[in-house]
Amino acid sequence: MDLAKYIDHAVLHPTATDKDLEKGCAVALKYGTATVCVKPCAVARAAELLKGSGVGVCTVIGFPHGGNTTDIKVIETIEACRNGATEIDMVVNIGKVIGGQWDEVENEIAQVMDAAMEHNAILKVIFENDYLNEAQIIQLCKICSGLHVAFVKTSTGFGYVKQKDGKFLAKGATLEDLKLMRANCPPEIQIKASGGIRNREDMMAAIEAGATRIGMSGTEGVFG
Repeated sequence: MDLAKYIDHAVLHPTATDKDLEKGCAVALKYGTATVCVKPCAVARAAELLKGSGVGVCTVIGFPHGGNTTDIKVIETIEACRNGATEIDMVVNIGKVIGGQWDEVENEIAQVMDAAMEHNAILKVIFENDYLNEAQIIQLCKICSGLHVAFVKTSTGFGYVKQKDGKFLAKGATLEDLKLMRANCPPEIQIKASGGIRNREDMMAAIEAGATRIGMSGTEGVFG
């Protein structure tokens, strides 16, 4: 098993600088990860740094809250692809999912997927499971399966939910959610686990639960 090819090495923190991007790309090149997942503003530079390496460029759309209009998400996707992205991770409109506005949710995913595919990129759909219940996750799996997206993805890693003590916590990818998503998608729809995966043990557990791609910033720790 080539663990590196399971990894989208993430450089997504709001404070990430150009130097952080360069360091992240160097890590990805060292280990030969599947992609580097970067903010939209960093796509062109990442594509330049990774050119000819076999490490792809992934970016995020509507990140992290999913509240952009559909038109903006489509425009973001097209620009990202033109700048060198080959994989697009789009956040669903979380409020519309919770509100049960499934036709609107499906239409938006379809439009973004069409834009990605027209530019030879694949689409991963981010659910943000921390905010959702089991029935909502299952319905999203059904929609994404019907549209034949490439991946469904657990979370952004930034889905902070207010706790009873007033603090905010993001669980990210849980084994229960991964198993639920795997059980409700056909085999050709892949699963990306993201959020809270920090070491080799976490990564192997996610793969065992059905993930075929792992979004993480701690890539060096997996191989260290």
